[in-house]
Amino acid sequence: MKTAFRTDVGQIRSINEDRAVVAELPNGWLLAALADGMGGHQAGDVASQSAVDWLAGELKTLDGSLSEGELRERLRETIARANAHIHAQSVQHPELAGMGTTLVACLANPARLVVAHVGDSRAYLLSGDDFRQLTEDHSLVNELVRSGQISPEEAKGHPRRNVLTRALGTEPFVAPDLHELEWSPGDLLLLCTDGLTNMISESDIIRTLRSEKDLDAMADRLVEQALAAGGDDNVSVILVRNERDEGMEGGDQ
Repeated sequence: MKTAFRTDVGQIRSINEDRAVVAELPNGWLLAALADGMGGHQAGDVASQSAVDWLAGELKTLDGSLSEGELRERLRETIARANAHIHAQSVQHPELAGMGTTLVACLANPARLVVAHVGDSRAYLLSGDDFRQLTEDHSLVNELVRSGQISPEEAKGHPRRNVLTRALGTEPFVAPDLHELEWSPGDLLLLCTDGLTNMISESDIIRTLRSEKDLDAMADRLVEQALAAGGDDNVSVILVRNERDEGMEGGDQ
């Protein structure tokens, strides 16, 4: 598998509260995760950094022979413990009160993907001609769209589009959504924060993923488009391409 990661503070914000980890685990799995922190000066940084650090630390001993059900449960438990840790920090330290973070995380090997998320950071999969969003936003506007109160077009400019209905660390307990699927050589996974999806359309994302061959150039182009569209938030992307015969390259931030 090959990977690329890019992040930018954007055109408006002074602090980048997005954090990421892309790492090859000793058991042969690849971990890729993005967290978009919230909660004011420094607190958002703490929440998002804690989330990715917790996942990387807990999952480094993951047993590569686990069944899909066991793998899903291990990821769920790890996210639950990360949530409890972040929430405890916010309770114990007044300067961190109310902090939280989104999280979209993936465990991948050449045959399988397990994706988990809390909040409105997203995962997409490009497989041949099929491009689909694997996650569903835990946000107020998404609830309004689902209930038919507003249209998807109205959601894009809604004044409360950044209000989350679920986040990591804001409550003592959280339930992540989890998805398991197979993927094939040539398939491409995109993880991104809302600094990308609030700025450019899905059609623009698809066009970039299909027009660029190099993953680094692809990641650069996605971020550049978000910045050119206004860049009113931190923007981060992780790309993972299934290439069975290649070694994995990863890093963290």
